[in-house]
Amino acid sequence: MTKVEHEKILFKYHSSVLDELTVETMWSEIIDRENGIYKLDNIPFYGPMIATDDEFYAEFDESEQMLTYRKTTKFSGNSIVLVIIIQKGFDKEIIRNKFKELNCTSEGLNDSYFSMEILKNTNYSEIKKILTEYEKDGILEYAEPCLSEKHQTDLKTTRHNTV
Repeated sequence: MTKVEHEKILFKYHSSVLDELTVETMWSEIIDRENGIYKLDNIPFYGPMIATDDEFYAEFDESEQMLTYRKTTKFSGNSIVLVIIIQKGFDKEIIRNKFKELNCTSEGLNDSYFSMEILKNTNYSEIKKILTEYEKDGILEYAEPCLSEKHQTDLKTTRHNTV
């Protein structure tokens, strides 16, 4: 018999991107089933305040009939950025591949939307600079629903160094 190492967890939250109550199920690694501790192993699509590799507490919810996220217990330092291509006919894979070269993996939802993971050891100011250039060119818009303290510090440090 193989040991179950992952579990689908339900996340219910208000998405600032969609501006509505959102339900998303995501795969999570089981850290301590007995105490309800899991580690997120998916890139969220709609902007909850959680990133890949964050640890969290989940419990079985009777009304939902499945394990449900309750609170984050340990932050990984990773961040999530949501991107929507607004320029008609622009191939989003060009942008996804550019960020992949910078060690930012992503999950695509459709032809114009993807969610991107920024790992803790990545300097976010470099990523933001590229996103901002694409935005100025009218190619995309982006949101930063889950920006880690480390990545916020990257931005502050860059601003101070350019002043």
